[in-house]
Amino acid sequence: MTLPIVVLVSGYGSNLRAVHQAIAQGNCDAQILAVVSDRKRAAALEFAASQGLPTACVPLRAYPDRAAWDAALTDVVARFEPAVVVAAGFMRILGSTFVSRFEHRTINVHPALLPLFPGLEAPAQAITARVPISGCTVHLVDQGVDTGPILAQAVVRVAPSDTADALHTRIQVAEHRLLPRVIAAVAAGHLQLGPVPLWRGPLPDCAEVFSSF
Repeated sequence: MTLPIVVLVSGYGSNLRAVHQAIAQGNCDAQILAVVSDRKRAAALEFAASQGLPTACVPLRAYPDRAAWDAALTDVVARFEPAVVVAAGFMRILGSTFVSRFEHRTINVHPALLPLFPGLEAPAQAITARVPISGCTVHLVDQGVDTGPILAQAVVRVAPSDTADALHTRIQVAEHRLLPRVIAAVAAGHLQLGPVPLWRGPLPDCAEVFSSF
């Protein structure tokens, strides 16, 4: 059954574009009900509009505090009645009202192999730590910062000459493969979301990610 989703974005929206392409190619049985951003000038909103997708913007500065913003964001997203919310490059921490409203139904993609390097600048953290591998994680959002149950991960090698930007670019390639596959798995019933997510089918095939190792 087609999975209705709302996608949260803050910038260019490369993961949104990857999900949209996977849907268009028939590789992900999902429907993007709306694209919601915290930034009015986000390029992702322009892309969504160009594809005929409903959009909405809930800027933090329009509200007196984060709690009011979080409540407004919750109301806007709830209006579309998504089965799953996908945070795809959304650069704000979702508050307790939002997380509670969409408990066990909000997934996020993070540019590191959690639990290593949560929070901002994850590729830079990996470079500083001099780890030989990094990657990306798709996980459920909970009340912490990048602490929710892990759904799937993909590995990317850290080259000795890597900068944070170079590593992040390669990690994004892995994200663009992994995120649509996780959404497709939920849609197909291969991945059951909940307090303890359960895979009932094959894990996403990340052979392309490992082939560059």
